[in-house]
Amino acid sequence: MFWQKKKKGTVFVGLSGGVDSAVSAALLQAQGYKVVGVFIRISLPGYPCTAGVDKIDAMRAAAHLGIPFLEVDLSKEYAAQVFDTTRTEYAHGNTPNPDTLCNREIKFGAFYDFAKAHGADFVATGHYAQTKNGKLYVSADDQKDQSYFLWMIPAHTLPHVLFPVGHLRKPQVRALAKKFTLPNASRKDSQGLCFLGDITIEDMLAREIQLVPGHVLDEQGAVVGRHQGVQQYTLGQRHGFVLHAQTPDTLPHFVVSKDMGNNTLTVSTSPYPSGAQTTEVLLREVNWLGDVTPGPCEARFRYRQPLLQAELVATGPEARVRIHAPRHIPLGQSLVLYSGDRCLGGGTVAQTTLQ
Repeated sequence: MFWQKKKKGTVFVGLSGGVDSAVSAALLQAQGYKVVGVFIRISLPGYPCTAGVDKIDAMRAAAHLGIPFLEVDLSKEYAAQVFDTTRTEYAHGNTPNPDTLCNREIKFGAFYDFAKAHGADFVATGHYAQTKNGKLYVSADDQKDQSYFLWMIPAHTLPHVLFPVGHLRKPQVRALAKKFTLPNASRKDSQGLCFLGDITIEDMLAREIQLVPGHVLDEQGAVVGRHQGVQQYTLGQRHGFVLHAQTPDTLPHFVVSKDMGNNTLTVSTSPYPSGAQTTEVLLREVNWLGDVTPGPCEARFRYRQPLLQAELVATGPEARVRIHAPRHIPLGQSLVLYSGDRCLGGGTVAQTTLQ
């Protein structure tokens, strides 16, 4: 396990109202840190706001532990740096990752700055991941590991970040919540988008973007179906559109290209071009968590996706990665690289080529 006691100091813990962050605060307190609980309030007009209930649960956990409790409203920062960016990227046909953006801009951006300005030595959250010597590692619970969403954390902040439950599995965290008699020990895990509550990306797009139905084409350019708005679809997707001549025997069709200008999708029964064996990926917004050199690695572009064998070909402001398998990777998505249990960092997909 990678968790090691550090020199004791003041830790600002992001208390979400959930079990993981409350157990994190309890563990840090037991280890001798001075713990301050902080509730991050995010509220966007027109979206479900659970801040009221969440804040009460966070306050109850803080009161039970006898730790100070603060609140910081980062709604404006979230709207400008996470929500608007996500909406714009989708409008341009890309597939951004709002949870990853939220970690960089809010939890380990604006909240981190708030904590340091108010005397914190460290910040902590209930994420399932681990740190050691300023590097990021996967959690002990491979079903809950959240390192994929954490690759954008600024490297200089990582030595000041603690993930107290990262060395535990979820059932162990639940058991500790009962051991500490936390008032939210039985609270269910939250669902939906980061800070927006029980709402899906599809719900958000329907509210924020004018989706125009259009044609689905085959590879020869013939119209074979209809879609509900090209922004909703990603490469490789095999559902959400209707084929005119579809029968129970129709083979699955995959989205192989998107034309934003003509509002069309092109689909094929073959997910990849004949003979394709690798995927060449150009990454921008690259962020490395510690020293990284070109060479063999593993990669994923979806949460909990099985790791793909890959090679980091070139580092720098723009990086190049070769995945040793054909894959459709949506533009704007996060490609995160690993070496064993270590998360090396990653980048935003700017271009892909199947070869």
